[in-house]
Amino acid sequence: MCTRAHRPRNMRRLQVLLLGLLLLHQGCCFEFVIDGEWEDEMSQTQDHRERHKRAILTSEEQEDFEAIRGDDITVRSYKVESRITSRFSHTIISSSVVNSGSNPQSIAFNVQIPKRAFITNFTMNVNGITFVGSVKEKTVARNLYAQARARNKAAAIIRTNSQDMETFKTEVHVPSGSNIEFELHYQEMMHRKLNLYEHTLHLQPGRLVPQLQVDVYIFEPKGIATVKASNTFGAQFADLIKVTSTKDKAHIVFKPTVQQQKKCENCTESTVEGVITVLYDVNRDSNAGELQVSDGHFVYFFAPSNLSPLPKNIVFVIDVSGSMWGVKMKQTVQAMKAILDDLTIDDNFSIIDFNHNVRCWSAELVPGSSIQIADAKRYIENIKPSGGTNINEALLRAVQMLVKASNQKVIDPRSVSMIILVSDGDPTVGEIKLSAIQKNVKRVMREEFSLFSLGIGFDVDYDFLQRIATENRGMAQRIYANHDAAEQLRAFYSQVSSPLLRKITVQFQEDSVAEVTQNHFDKFFSGSELVVAGKVLPSESNTLTSFTMGSAARLDIILETDADTTELDAELAKQQHSFTGFARQMWAYLTIKQLIGERSLATTAVKKRKITQRIMTLAVEHQFVTPFTALLVESGDATERLLADSPKDPKHGCCSGGSSGPPLVTFVYQPPPWVQPTPTPTTVEVLEGPKEFTVPQQVNLVDNDPHFIIHLPRSNMDICFNIDSKPGHVLNLLSDSGTGVTVNGQLIGSKKVNKRTYFGTIGIYYQPDGISVIVSTDGITMTDGRNNHSFTWGSTAEIRQDGIRISIVKNSNVIITINNSTQVMVLLHRVWKKHPVNVDFLGIYIPNENQYSPLVHGLIGQFSSEPEVSLYDIHKGADPLKKEATMEVKGNKLLVTRGWQKDYRRDKKRGSNVYCWFIHNSGKGFIDGHYSQYIVPNLSSFLHMP
Repeated sequence: MCTRAHRPRNMRRLQVLLLGLLLLHQGCCFEFVIDGEWEDEMSQTQDHRERHKRAILTSEEQEDFEAIRGDDITVRSYKVESRITSRFSHTIISSSVVNSGSNPQSIAFNVQIPKRAFITNFTMNVNGITFVGSVKEKTVARNLYAQARARNKAAAIIRTNSQDMETFKTEVHVPSGSNIEFELHYQEMMHRKLNLYEHTLHLQPGRLVPQLQVDVYIFEPKGIATVKASNTFGAQFADLIKVTSTKDKAHIVFKPTVQQQKKCENCTESTVEGVITVLYDVNRDSNAGELQVSDGHFVYFFAPSNLSPLPKNIVFVIDVSGSMWGVKMKQTVQAMKAILDDLTIDDNFSIIDFNHNVRCWSAELVPGSSIQIADAKRYIENIKPSGGTNINEALLRAVQMLVKASNQKVIDPRSVSMIILVSDGDPTVGEIKLSAIQKNVKRVMREEFSLFSLGIGFDVDYDFLQRIATENRGMAQRIYANHDAAEQLRAFYSQVSSPLLRKITVQFQEDSVAEVTQNHFDKFFSGSELVVAGKVLPSESNTLTSFTMGSAARLDIILETDADTTELDAELAKQQHSFTGFARQMWAYLTIKQLIGERSLATTAVKKRKITQRIMTLAVEHQFVTPFTALLVESGDATERLLADSPKDPKHGCCSGGSSGPPLVTFVYQPPPWVQPTPTPTTVEVLEGPKEFTVPQQVNLVDNDPHFIIHLPRSNMDICFNIDSKPGHVLNLLSDSGTGVTVNGQLIGSKKVNKRTYFGTIGIYYQPDGISVIVSTDGITMTDGRNNHSFTWGSTAEIRQDGIRISIVKNSNVIITINNSTQVMVLLHRVWKKHPVNVDFLGIYIPNENQYSPLVHGLIGQFSSEPEVSLYDIHKGADPLKKEATMEVKGNKLLVTRGWQKDYRRDKKRGSNVYCWFIHNSGKGFIDGHYSQYIVPNLSSFLHMP
């Protein structure tokens, strides 16, 4: 028998039973009254009655939502303006309304805002009398509100929950002919999911509006890569949403006429009812991230790409109790089949399904082969939901499966291991105490494992799922049990299906920053973004530098980026529609959200109080309405007051706003899936960053078009020669089959035919590990046969894999070191893009101290064994500035000319002169054989001389 069959399955939304009325009499006298009640924390014994109550309230809410409510009213205007600067938005919703009726009436102003947003202000003007909001500690605000209420001068503003949005509501009772203006402000940080930022605006004015307009202004200093807008009003509105963009700005405007708003030509009803969604992404010139400094604060955005995904080990834990019967199970099976198809042979997985019993499709993790995936699909298709819910045993079994695989070395130590729990209800079998389950899971979970919780519907205790996931380096997400639940499940999995990095740490130089938000992250998933913010300390330097460390598939990286501390403020001052305080507010936003998360995990009342006080201080300073602050809206003389509080979650409150007043639930903070919760750091670790390696003074090099310089240490002599080959040819520079190292360069031509050739791409291949490093003028790519990682020249970085170290100096050079015995520097040369002839090219510098085997060869490699050279008959040449001589080398007598070539390591523009004896005819007589014998098939080829 289903132990939870009596639970209503409708989607739940919290209905707060408050009605705020502002009574305005014919004179200028204001009287305020409130009639309502605060919900108290429900005990577990009352839980079922509360759920039934909520189900009834939810069914009563099926009426259409309207932003402006009232009979016989005129809505003169309804305007929405969002200013998004560097992923942080400030949105203002305003409306002007007239009571056109002959009698006094209540006029409601209702707004839907994202759950992640913080309300920052609400103002109201009634017949010229303005009410202005200010955020105060909740107890302070309630006391002031109570004083006004005691004088019968009070009203209430309320907020309720609904799916991904919250509803802000207020009502004003005004006489005939009254003019009312409402204005609500809220702020939020844009979260990047699946390569896009999403800004959602709900637009439901409920009637025809003469001035209906939406403006979204975006400013991104690094530039906007893509921007688009859509709506749910209907296809006829597609062309009415105008998107214009430049390099770093975009403007989205929606301004329909009254006629365009009508449902039909002669209708008086509006068809503008739905959502406008703006999606965009920004330009990224390197994997090192983007560091922005403004108003004494910094924000660091990290969203690398072009890295190979880490392999995954996933245990899917699926609730198959009786309450999952029907649509929920059908949608879960549909989503699981799509998710299983996404697994690769490098991934390991298993499935655990549970009701009052716990069953395993496979007792051990298995590779994601086509055979195993097909069998897993058949298994889930045959699941028949029934019985109770034993979450505790199911999760412990999942952890045991991962532990066993780890102990038996079945899984790659650099892989990502995760448990994905899908459930729609509370435990009813086995351990049912939520705190005990949380402790049990925490006790057995290893640091390298993560737990992700998906709660279907509102019967599940989402606060519990949030806590248990956050505590174990994961995240929770509510899945709404409707027709698109399968798509919601698939969308969530897409966010965590491609982990690129593990153990990410963002650090800064000593004494450069303070009060940094979370800077240690457990994972980074493709298409997402890590954000770190903090305060910039006073310094004589105008440069702030960040260092980011992380582990990718088989390699470790250190990335460095910097920012001018004055540049962005100057740029923001020029922008008409930018949000100039974005960095300061984003730092406060992140800090408060993270403190709320820390508070939910605090183990003692003392810790909770300490964190609560910190949240209240920040929220008041930055004017955020949080679970611990309220928005007090007062008239100019502070005699009339309205109170705006945060809503309760649909099930179970988790925290109260202080020692007095009703307990209220937090904004549910869902940290990104890669986040490992850590306390907000009070100090910042110091990191020196990648070293700029110094290539020895004497090297063999090839640079420019291409000029070779070979240094002969015993003779203390430099010999030069050119190679006159064709664009596209790959020349072998160093080939050592004994150590397994080969270095090749591919030639490119100038923009005009029959002009110079240069090296445009360099390949370094280490055969024992199968690692190839390709350096081009566009970037650096590292492959090992299975993984492919790309880096740009736009940032300083260090990458390590096995015995290979790649050290990139921003827009300058890259040094590849193999087993600490062989080193190659590749120097980047940039030219003016519009130059009629020249192109970007590369120079190669190889130290004489490199250690090779006796089998080494190549245009440069052959000189690791220095040939005997004698020089005589030095005399004036045809050019009086260049002497000539006869050189004997390798049994050949060569006519050589004294001249110089350039070493560009210290001065890439002018270079430094290296005086040398020049060998004519492409080095003929000095190199072994003919230069054409050094042409090889590709950048990983070894040289095979006849």
